[in-house]
Amino acid sequence: MNQQTDRDLLSRSADPTVTPAAMEPVKEPARGIGLCLSGGGYRAMLFHVGSLWRLNELRYLERLSRISSVSGGSITAATLGLNWKILAQGNWTAEAFQRAVVDPIRRLAGKTIDWKVVVLGTFLPGSINDHLARIYRRELFGDATLQDLPDSPRFTLNATNIGSAVLWRFAKPYMRDYRVGEVKAPKVPLAQVVAASSAFPPILSPASLALNPQAFTRGSGEDLQREPYTRRAILSDGGVYDNLGLEPVFKRYQTVLVSDAGARIAPEPKPARNWLFHIIRVLNIMDSQVRSLRKRQLIAAFAAQLRSGTYWGIGTNITDYELKDALNCPFPCTLALAQVATRLAAMEPILQEQLINWGYAVCDAAIRRWVEPTAAAPNNFPFPAVGVG
Repeated sequence: MNQQTDRDLLSRSADPTVTPAAMEPVKEPARGIGLCLSGGGYRAMLFHVGSLWRLNELRYLERLSRISSVSGGSITAATLGLNWKILAQGNWTAEAFQRAVVDPIRRLAGKTIDWKVVVLGTFLPGSINDHLARIYRRELFGDATLQDLPDSPRFTLNATNIGSAVLWRFAKPYMRDYRVGEVKAPKVPLAQVVAASSAFPPILSPASLALNPQAFTRGSGEDLQREPYTRRAILSDGGVYDNLGLEPVFKRYQTVLVSDAGARIAPEPKPARNWLFHIIRVLNIMDSQVRSLRKRQLIAAFAAQLRSGTYWGIGTNITDYELKDALNCPFPCTLALAQVATRLAAMEPILQEQLINWGYAVCDAAIRRWVEPTAAAPNNFPFPAVGVG
């Protein structure tokens, strides 16, 4: 955990919405480790690659029970899940990880797709989100569906159901919304799932998911298991509801690891009055507040020993972990990386490598400070020549 962030959040933990008693789930958490990957466009996608790289070296990937993701984190998570066999068959080596995760993600990161799909969705048949799914299909996922993910760990890719106003979870055993209900063993294309999870409003949202009312498990919805909710789901970015992807892990497992690449919202002395840029600013403020509340929930649970684990963020100052052998990550350099725009826009190779390096380094510091204090320090960054800037 970022100690400076911890102090700040714990100082406000008297808020009744985040007291330990209020957070305690109905059931006792199971023994197991859950990993959460936040949203944040390509910035998050690459930062999480670095985090996964270090977790793989520490032999934590193979120990995970669940990986929960939203938005940019879902691009990385789905790529990892689809290529899980490559990692396992390669005995979790760095070479296998690069082939399974790093190389395909970096190829995508070299291409601008956000404005491209806006143009395609404006002038050609199909929605903007449909075109986003087509690009994900072509670049990363092909014809794979949720059934091509591994049985273990459980990959849960999250979107927000605009109709029911709660989280819509996609996984291999089911897709579900606790109000609408559950469909078992869904064969939804992985590209469509990731496009829904990363449907950042208002530009890339909404995603439309056709449903079969007869496919729902009878009685699995709390109060909305009826048409039109069971006929079609209108989905948006998973970060609208939970921008850390925390809920599917926090409610289930004792050990919670969170990789947060969300950008801290900056002040604007002259906010835009144009309706589009104004609504984007409003959504960013709402996103920031949701993230803050989720972080308070998590930190309060760590402090009350309701959960074990750790949190690391792209805006963390690595010196807060007080490790003498942490990798050299000057705060002004990492702060600049945290301010990279939340877009699906092409990045230069050096910037890609710096974001991966930073995710690797801060994950290492968080894990060795709070989870595995006896673990050996890494020798260097994955890309030593560029550091973090």
